[in-house]
Amino acid sequence: MIKNYFVLAFRNLSHRKLRSWLTLIGIFIGIAAVVALISLGQGLQNAVAEQFRSLGSDRVIVLPGGMAGPPGTETSLAELTKDDADVVKKTKGVKEAAGLFIQTLKIEKEKEFAYSMVLGIPTGKESSVFEITGRFEAEKGRTIKAGDKFKVVIGPQYAKQKGMFKKPVTIGDVIQINGFDFEVIGVAKSLGNSITDSQMIISEDGLREVTGNENEVSAIHAIVDEGISPDIVAENIKKELRKNRDLEKGKEDFDVTTSANLIKTVNNMLIIIQGIIIGIAAISLLVGAIGIMNTMYTSVLERTSEIGVMKAIGAKNSNIFLTFFIEAGFLGSIGGIIGVVIGAAISKTVEIVGTLIWGSTLLQANFSFWLIAGAIIFSFIVGSISGTLPAMQASRLKPVDALRYE
Repeated sequence: MIKNYFVLAFRNLSHRKLRSWLTLIGIFIGIAAVVALISLGQGLQNAVAEQFRSLGSDRVIVLPGGMAGPPGTETSLAELTKDDADVVKKTKGVKEAAGLFIQTLKIEKEKEFAYSMVLGIPTGKESSVFEITGRFEAEKGRTIKAGDKFKVVIGPQYAKQKGMFKKPVTIGDVIQINGFDFEVIGVAKSLGNSITDSQMIISEDGLREVTGNENEVSAIHAIVDEGISPDIVAENIKKELRKNRDLEKGKEDFDVTTSANLIKTVNNMLIIIQGIIIGIAAISLLVGAIGIMNTMYTSVLERTSEIGVMKAIGAKNSNIFLTFFIEAGFLGSIGGIIGVVIGAAISKTVEIVGTLIWGSTLLQANFSFWLIAGAIIFSFIVGSISGTLPAMQASRLKPVDALRYE
């Protein structure tokens, strides 16, 4: 029985092709925008979560408080020091800790130059804190080790043809970092985005030499002892740093967080941004819903005599209602299917463009079954709700009045 309603809906819509297509525009634009944004947002969430998972779940990270930008930039309003790193190392529950020194510096080769973040990593026993993450591994050549004061592992963006420079930088080349010569000994593994893939990795001693900064630490990474909650250790670190920096509780000029909390915070920010953009996109769905309602009201007027005939031969009010209700839902679902296809095409295009132009793998379109099915079902519901009032009007027509209508 339901099948017959859908067949009838298809026939009625095919008789009014132009009007049907114009009605669909608002629906499929809205659905396309929602599908594209959600798929890209979900892909970005997964990629960011994967980046943070590489830190490990047993990590506590200390950052300067009041930061308005990434470590190593001049937007940091507070400063951590080597003394702070020593305090963290001695904190109860900390297995190992090390400071990471980061600066944004001028990179030169021949007559070309660029500005990139330069990471100064420890090369002694403390290097084990960062080795676990695999973030500083070399894809070609080798990594930084003790004694490599003026050696550098370049980001993969520098090793690309027409990447950061017109010509790729290769192992054995000499580049200048802040005016100092460094020999290229390796190319770092890609981390999936153009910012991290353009970083330079040198020894902490080398970075302090070229900047003249002997005490600052951009971030402190701590590994928690087995069996102890990172949240408990984070509180211990806060307590010890407050004591060392002579600060009152609630007036800290540093931030202590766990890798799990970082993932949660970033995901919450992405969800809020995604929700705002989807809310804007939903306006076109509202326009589409009004268009369907208008089309169905027009259809009721055009088919008033037809409704009278149907009632005269025994059709019930519920039959008339379902005829128009399902037709409106069918119209919405067609718009939803078209919107899903267009939205998928848009998000995949953004993914490909992001990979080719920016070398970023963070923009990955993620299409789940529930996203596709939900978009189509939602568009059917939007269409059905839009057709409810016209369907009720059609079902309440009296047979005699309907047959007389011209």
